[in-house]
Amino acid sequence: MNNTILKFNYPESLIKEYEYWVVLVRNEQVTLGSLILAYKKEVGSFSEVNKEGFLELETIIKDIEITLKKIFNYDKINYLTLMMFDKEVHTHIIPRYSKSKKFKNKCYLDLGWPGPHDLKCVNELNKLELSFLTEHIKNNYNGNH
Repeated sequence: MNNTILKFNYPESLIKEYEYWVVLVRNEQVTLGSLILAYKKEVGSFSEVNKEGFLELETIIKDIEITLKKIFNYDKINYLTLMMFDKEVHTHIIPRYSKSKKFKNKCYLDLGWPGPHDLKCVNELNKLELSFLTEHIKNNYNGNH
């Protein structure tokens, strides 16, 4: 796995590994269910993703959207492909919510709704809460059934 994937706490954060991509829970939960979609090869530009990697995205995006809609019922979903600090190809997947969401007795906010989100404004989770969230998403993940 490349450095970007390792930075996002792989393998503890792993939801699903595909042939070319991994889906990870984002360490810092911008909103409830924030994920990382990372290309496994060490490439720094989308133009370097191979054809098979692009084709696999159709399945992955459907799996992600079906899963997050089913378990958290987001209002919108944002895909932020920034690659400013972490050079390998990856996308931040941020479910968006018009109202606060409650999950396991904790309230999660979308502080940027309805505008762009500031990735520095996050919902703080301790290790146990993050582990539980990861397992919950993994156990309900569309691509695992």
